[in-house]
Amino acid sequence: MTYTSPSRLRVIALVMVGAIGMTACGSEDSTRSSGADPDFERGAAVYAESCASCHGGDLRGTDDGPSHLSVVYEPNHHSDDSFRNAIANGASQHHWGFGDMDPVDGLSSADVEAVIAFVRAEQERLGFDQ
Repeated sequence: MTYTSPSRLRVIALVMVGAIGMTACGSEDSTRSSGADPDFERGAAVYAESCASCHGGDLRGTDDGPSHLSVVYEPNHHSDDSFRNAIANGASQHHWGFGDMDPVDGLSSADVEAVIAFVRAEQERLGFDQ
């Protein structure tokens, strides 16, 4: 059995509660509201495992990384290709004081696409912070 830290369990629980809440609430997007969107569910799981420790289980950031709900991450400012590049190659600090982002190893291209789909769906659902 693998040990999972209490903080990681909290992040996973927050993401799962959010995903369950989204599928329980009505939505005009029938694939997401039915819980049948495997990319969204996969993206939520991969995000919880690989991104949430810095960017927050609720996408609102932590002391180690910025919020993905910042207007800086709007698609017109940071395209999906920007996310792909940052995940694959890391990113130099340029908007925040968190330091450089290291590449995220071990993700398949399908994992990356699922994470981007999850982030974009959550940005649309939650809106952007100023």
